[in-house]
Amino acid sequence: MAKKKIVWSVRAQQDRLEILEYWINRNKSTDYSEKLFKLFKESAALISEHPEIGKPTDIAGIRIKIVRDYLMIYQEQASQIDILLIWDSRKNPEELGETIKEEI
Repeated sequence: MAKKKIVWSVRAQQDRLEILEYWINRNKSTDYSEKLFKLFKESAALISEHPEIGKPTDIAGIRIKIVRDYLMIYQEQASQIDILLIWDSRKNPEELGETIKEEI
């Protein structure tokens, strides 16, 4: 199977930036943020090669890839993978479904 192009939504880019900035401010170091950035990048590459790797959700066509304490929410299209958002798994899970629907 050929790799599919990864497209980060504006929301997913903002989520990723906020997460990385949070850890820089909290730890007073970029070390952990750099590790997380690398994990997000590696996970996106893995999804690109194997879109079915994520866990299916109750919402048709939407899958979740776990990255540490975060959920990468994505949707497979014919020629690309849309990463819709990154969700902190420590947040209220009841809000996740509505948030995903807003991004579709």
